[in-house]
Amino acid sequence: QVQLVESGGGLVQAGDSLRLSCVASGRSFGTRNMAWFRQAPGKEREFVARIMWSTSTNYADSVRGRFTISRDNAKNTVYLQMNSLTSEDTAVYYCTTGGSYSVGYDYWGQGTQVTVSS
Repeated sequence: QVQLVESGGGLVQAGDSLRLSCVASGRSFGTRNMAWFRQAPGKEREFVARIMWSTSTNYADSVRGRFTISRDNAKNTVYLQMNSLTSEDTAVYYCTTGGSYSVGYDYWGQGTQVTVSS
């Protein structure tokens, strides 16, 4: 079982930056692919970014060039640096992972709210 705890959300103005953090419990963090999803009011949950155990990364088109995902295996933590925020980025952001070397997402955090005022 893996527990994920997100933090770093808040209320910011358009153009500002935020850094989200997600701390994972348990072992084998370095072998897990980690990802961020988000869900805006009235919309389905959508993929934001992923960092593989190998540290390769993928981004949604809507955030590429503005967001950066990274990880610190020594701290069991994955980060999402978000720059040039717009009102379209307002959502609850969720951290997720699966089993070692798995591409599935079996574990989810409780989410952290990001609100961008225009």
